[in-house]
Amino acid sequence: MEQVRTLGALAVGEGGVVRGLGLDGAMRRRLLELGLVPGTRAECVLRAPAGSPAAYLVRGAVIALRQCDAACVEVGVCP
Repeated sequence: MEQVRTLGALAVGEGGVVRGLGLDGAMRRRLLELGLVPGTRAECVLRAPAGSPAAYLVRGAVIALRQCDAACVEVGVCP
């Protein structure tokens, strides 16, 4: 059974499939342009010592997101 969590809650090495974005405006558009569209796999590959930002592998590219922005991206994780 799939668990729904946020991108910001993923541990390093853990991944999931994007289910939706809880953002509006320019930041939503930016995340969509970076490839965070529903159905896309995203994996946390690195996290700063303070926890923010974190790096995510999305469609073959590594992107860095602040914790507050990553917390608005819902992902489905299969245990």
